[in-house]
Amino acid sequence: MTRDLPADPLIRSLVQRARAAQLTRRGALGLAGAGALSIALAACSTGAAPKAAADLSRSDRTVVWTSWPLYLDTADDKTHPTLTAFEKKTGIRASYREDVTDNLAYFASVKDRLVQGEDIGTDTVVLTDWMVSRWVRFGYAQKLDHSRIPNLANLNPKLRDVGFDPGRRYTVPWQGGFAGIAWNKEEFPNGFGAVSEMFAEPRLKGRIEVLSEMRDTVGLIMLENGVGISEPFPDGAFERALEVIRKNIADGVIRGVKGNSYTDDLVSGRALAAIAWSGDIASLNAEHGDKWEFALPDAGGTLWNDNFIIPIGSRHKANAEQLIDWYYQPEVAAEVAAYVNYITPVVGAQEAAATIDPALAENTLIFPDARTLARAKIWVDLDPATDQSYSAAFQEVLLSA
Repeated sequence: MTRDLPADPLIRSLVQRARAAQLTRRGALGLAGAGALSIALAACSTGAAPKAAADLSRSDRTVVWTSWPLYLDTADDKTHPTLTAFEKKTGIRASYREDVTDNLAYFASVKDRLVQGEDIGTDTVVLTDWMVSRWVRFGYAQKLDHSRIPNLANLNPKLRDVGFDPGRRYTVPWQGGFAGIAWNKEEFPNGFGAVSEMFAEPRLKGRIEVLSEMRDTVGLIMLENGVGISEPFPDGAFERALEVIRKNIADGVIRGVKGNSYTDDLVSGRALAAIAWSGDIASLNAEHGDKWEFALPDAGGTLWNDNFIIPIGSRHKANAEQLIDWYYQPEVAAEVAAYVNYITPVVGAQEAAATIDPALAENTLIFPDARTLARAKIWVDLDPATDQSYSAAFQEVLLSA
């Protein structure tokens, strides 16, 4: 008996090609023809980069911002106070969309238009480091005009120069965060210290979900296996972590592999534990009662950043740059941090947060101290071929979920 292919078109494409190519770690993907570029991994260049669209910001005072769920301050489940204040201050009408739940799936939905340099329906989008690095590499992003973003001076100095975008010419950090483990603390008041402990708990069989972000789910398991993910790791380390996921899917321990939708299953009770993102759990507790606990595993968690990027086809680049500048005011950044509970990249936001809520300013998941940061690891940069191979192998594992 064979399983049906998944509904997600990206995963369907990956799985079909991986099966056809008999994918191995060191083997080529065997993706031939024009369809090869269409997969979200985009391991090779398409040739000439598309040209930036003409900017209509002066005549059309609008901006569309696309991001992830639970990632902006919200009032009454429908308005965003800091964004409303931006509109009043600038006269720019802003539309905020929560269309990103997974980096690869989002890219799959816009890749064909990006390749042509067309408007993808948003003027700025928030994506994770490894994904924006691809957009920059293949010419899918517009170069920023830093003169329109003077508050970028408030960017944490540690984030100003990154390998995929030296000098932040194309990307600006939005929020950072941790991937760790979370559980329903009413059901499990003693909690867990490791992913393996959750997998071994009989009452959690079929009630655990893990993230569809490869670097987070695989990263936590590799760390527990004693593998450092911040530097080149030994042959076979990635595959051994994949095998742990594969086995626990086959054994019925893992209920599903999901993007942000895992939070819905925690709320409904269909899932009682998860590999999760720190701010999501804080938001769930604020909205649905203090029911869940988040922790970095004893072996460590992963650390990542999501970034603003302006797509090559955006027609409102200057308006998007004004939006980015607005959120780099410490007082505004503190308001966002108070709601989303992720790590703000804005210097001065911690002091501003103290005026909102002193406990907020002391929360090490939002303003991490050196001890907390030492327990979180950033993935080593993968060369395109390795990244493509690992990502495709991970997507193949998702087929069994």
